[in-house]
Amino acid sequence: MLASDKSVGIAIIGGTGIYDPNLFKIEQSINPHTPYGPTSDAIIIGKFGNQRIAFLPRHGKGHRIPPHMINYQANIWALKELGIKRIIAPSAVGSLDYEIKPGDVMLPDQFFDFTKKRAYTFYDGPKVCHISVADPFCGDMRNIAISCINELGIRVHDKGTYVCIEGPRFSTRAESKIYRDVYRADIIGMTLVPECILARESEICYLSVSTITDYDVWADQPVSSREIIETLNKNVETTRRILEKILPMIPEEQNNCSCGNALKDAVL
Repeated sequence: MLASDKSVGIAIIGGTGIYDPNLFKIEQSINPHTPYGPTSDAIIIGKFGNQRIAFLPRHGKGHRIPPHMINYQANIWALKELGIKRIIAPSAVGSLDYEIKPGDVMLPDQFFDFTKKRAYTFYDGPKVCHISVADPFCGDMRNIAISCINELGIRVHDKGTYVCIEGPRFSTRAESKIYRDVYRADIIGMTLVPECILARESEICYLSVSTITDYDVWADQPVSSREIIETLNKNVETTRRILEKILPMIPEEQNNCSCGNALKDAVL
C-alpha cells in the first residue's frame, strides 16, 4: 500500500510524446507496488508553481509499452493510493472528420469502446460495481479546459466522440469508414479505455486532451510517417502550453462535480 500524499491532488498521465517531466520541478520518484503489478513507469512527484502534481508516462519512458499491454489497473490504483483526485490525460489521436484537422485539439465528451481483451474494472467479485459512464469525463475540468484553450488561441473542438480500438495495429480502411460513417465517431485512438473507466471507479475526475496527428485511413489523402511525426512534435508543444495554462486553474478539490461520489449506489 502506498502512503497517501494529500498535498498532491492532480496527476498528468502523459500520452504519446509526453514523456518529459521537466514541465515542473522534480521532487521525488516513486516505484509503486500494486495488487495489479507494476505501473507503466515510476511516478514523478514535482512542483508546478505552487501546486504539487504527479506525472506518469502512460507508455513508459521511451514509449516501450504498446497500448494493449499498458497496465491501466496498476496505473490508476497507484494514483488513487497517492491521493490523486484529478487526472489530466493527453493523448495522440487520428481524425475521422475533415473539419478536425491535424494540429487541432479535441476534448471528447463521449466514447465508443472497440477494445477486446483489457481489464475494465476493479470489481471482479465478490463485490459487483455497475459504474455510470453516461458522461465519462469530468464536466468541471472540461469547462476549465475549454476556457483556457480558447484563451491560448489554439483551435479546439469542445465535444466529440472518441472511438477506442484495441491496437497495436491501425484500422483497415473498411473499419475506419464504419467508425466514421456508421458510428459517427470524431476521433480514433487506442488508450482511452479502460483508463477513464477505472478513474471513474476510483472516484477520480478525468479529463482527456486529445491532439490530432493525422486523418485516419478513411480519407483519400494519405499521410506519410514523416508528416505524422512532424505534427506529433508540434502537438507536444501545444500540449505543454495547455498544461501550463490549465494546471493553475484546476482546484484539487472536487467541489463542482459528482466524480467524487461515483460509487454511490453503484456497488452491489
